[in-house]
Amino acid sequence: MPSTTLHFVRHGKVENPDHLLYERLPGFHLSELGVRMAQATARHIAADPDMSRATAVISSPLERTRETAGEILKELNQVRQERGEEALSLRTDGRLIEAGNNFRGTRVGYGQGALWRPRNIRLLLNLWRPSWGESYRHIAARVGAFAEEALFEHPGEQLIVVSHESPIYSFRHKLETGHPEHNMLLRHTALASITSITFDCETGKALKIAYVDPAAGVQ
Repeated sequence: MPSTTLHFVRHGKVENPDHLLYERLPGFHLSELGVRMAQATARHIAADPDMSRATAVISSPLERTRETAGEILKELNQVRQERGEEALSLRTDGRLIEAGNNFRGTRVGYGQGALWRPRNIRLLLNLWRPSWGESYRHIAARVGAFAEEALFEHPGEQLIVVSHESPIYSFRHKLETGHPEHNMLLRHTALASITSITFDCETGKALKIAYVDPAAGVQ
């Protein structure tokens, strides 16, 4: 039975000294720690017998995901060069972008942060709606459409897909439970972690879901 595996990688830690809710805003890059996390995950991917055979690296268009993907490409292309294979280049896909957030650009965690204002408390209590903006169903649907297309275009292959916490976990949760809604405080998607989902190419059914956190010890 031919199968395709999508290895969903969450980006590394972001430089955000002002504690802004950056969502899809431009100009937010990996921090020094975030780069080290991405490098640790990249080395893990390049050393893995399956992931090192990836035929494509596809990323959300935001800076933090493209930078994470860039570290992965460096390691993968070194392995491919040693095997006499052509280098891979980065592809981006808007369906992998961060969840839409109505509070983008506001401060959180201190001062007059939007999430602490009394008028927003009722929204905070609704943990089943992600980031108080784009719905889980819409997030999972767009990632699902990306996955369906990837299975058609890359039957029997391994793909590295760099995205964000909410898109990765919403899609995973839908596959595991039949619905994408979940408590955002209970996600299992650490920074620079890898959620690998193997699909039957003929039916599109998820056969296996695996999770690893290569950057857990990075400081």
